[in-house]
Amino acid sequence: MNVQEYMQNLGKSARAASRQIAAATSGTKNNALLAIANALNETRDFLIAENEKDLQAGREKGLDEAMIDRLALTSQGIDKMIEGLTQVAALPDPCGAITDLNYMPSGIQVGKMRVPLGVIGIIYESRPNVTIDAASLCLKSGNATILRGGSEAIHSNRAVAQCIKSGLQKAGLPETAVQVVETTDRAAVGELITMAEYVDVIVPRGGKSLIERISKDAKVTVIKHLDGICHVYIDDQADLDKAYDIAINAKTHRYGVCNAMETLLINQAVAADILPRLAKGYGEKGVELRGCPETRAIIAAEVATDEDWATEYLAPILSIKVVPDMDAAMDHIAKYSSAHSESIVTQDYSKGRRFITEVDSSSVMINASTRFADGFEYGLGAEIGISTDKIHARGPVGLEGLTSQKWVVLGDGHIRQ
Repeated sequence: MNVQEYMQNLGKSARAASRQIAAATSGTKNNALLAIANALNETRDFLIAENEKDLQAGREKGLDEAMIDRLALTSQGIDKMIEGLTQVAALPDPCGAITDLNYMPSGIQVGKMRVPLGVIGIIYESRPNVTIDAASLCLKSGNATILRGGSEAIHSNRAVAQCIKSGLQKAGLPETAVQVVETTDRAAVGELITMAEYVDVIVPRGGKSLIERISKDAKVTVIKHLDGICHVYIDDQADLDKAYDIAINAKTHRYGVCNAMETLLINQAVAADILPRLAKGYGEKGVELRGCPETRAIIAAEVATDEDWATEYLAPILSIKVVPDMDAAMDHIAKYSSAHSESIVTQDYSKGRRFITEVDSSSVMINASTRFADGFEYGLGAEIGISTDKIHARGPVGLEGLTSQKWVVLGDGHIRQ
C-alpha cells in the first residue's frame, strides 16, 4: 500500500468513527479517558524505554538540546499526561449544550447547540505528550482524530498509541476514533492536509516553516500559530522584586517552548535599578543577552539588531530594550509580536487595564509570567495548540475550541405564515 492509499484508509476510518464518537455519552468518553490513563500508568517502563530509543536516535542525528528537551518523556512527564487525562475527564462535556434558547414571535424556540467539528488532523513535532493531549481533547469533544507526530518521536508515539487503543477498546469505542500515523514518510502530511472529504480541521504544532507550509498547501481549514515572540514589559510603577521573578521565569523556566519570553522591555525610569540584577540572574543561567544602546550602557550585552526583535529564539538568548514609557512598549509589541502572549509588570491598576485592553495578542497578562499561557494552566485540562487566529478559536485551544455550534429550532406543528 502506498502513502496515498494508506492515508485515504485512515481518513475513511476516521470519518466513520466520527459519527460513533459524536453520539457517545459523556460517561463513555470519560471511561475511555480514564482507561487510557490506567494504561499509561501500567506501561510506564515500556513508554520510557521506547522514548529512550527516540532520544538516542536524536542525539546521533545531532538534535539540539531544546529539541531533545521537547522529545524527552520522563516518569514525571507520564504523571502529567495522566493528570491531564483525569482533568479532561472531569471537565464538563460541551457537546449537546443548548444556549441562547428564546421564543420567537411565531411561537418557535430558537437556540444554538454545541457540536463536534468532526475529524481533526493534528501534525506536530517532538513532544510525545501532545499525542495524549490531542487524543484526550478530541475524544472528550466528540471528534475523531488523525495524529501525525514527528519522525523523531515515532517509537514514543507508537507506544502511546497502544495505550489509547486499549482505553478505547475497554470503553467500547472504535479504535479508529484516534489514529496515529505509523509511517514517517513526509508525503503523509501532504495527503492529510488535502483530504477535505475526510478531514474537517487541521491543527499544526511545530516550527514556523512547518506551519507556513501547511497553511499554504492545506485544502482543509487550519487552526494555527506561526511562532511565539512573547514580551514582558516592566513598568516604572512595577514592584521590582516581582518584576525580577517574572522576567527570570518567563525566559528560563523552559527555553524551547512557544510561551517563553523572547524580548524584555523595561521602562527607562527603572532600567538602571533592575537591569544589573537581571543580568546577574541571566548570567547564572547561561542566557546570552542582546540589547539596545540604552541597555548596553547599563550592562554587558551583544548588539540587538532589528532581526532580533522579530526572532523566536527557543534558546537561552534574550533581547532587551529600554523604552521611555508604556506607549512605546505597546508600539514595539504591535510591531514585532506574533500575537501569542504578552505581560506587563506594574502596580498601577489603570496601566494594567490599558495594557490588557490595547495589546492585541491571544493572551495578555498583568504581573504574571508568559509561561502561564498554556491550556493546562488555564484549566482546560490540556490544549490542542495555541491559536493566534482571530476567527473560531484564539489562545489555548481546549474542548470548546474543538466544537462548533448549529442552530436548533423547537416547534410543535408550527408553520410559517
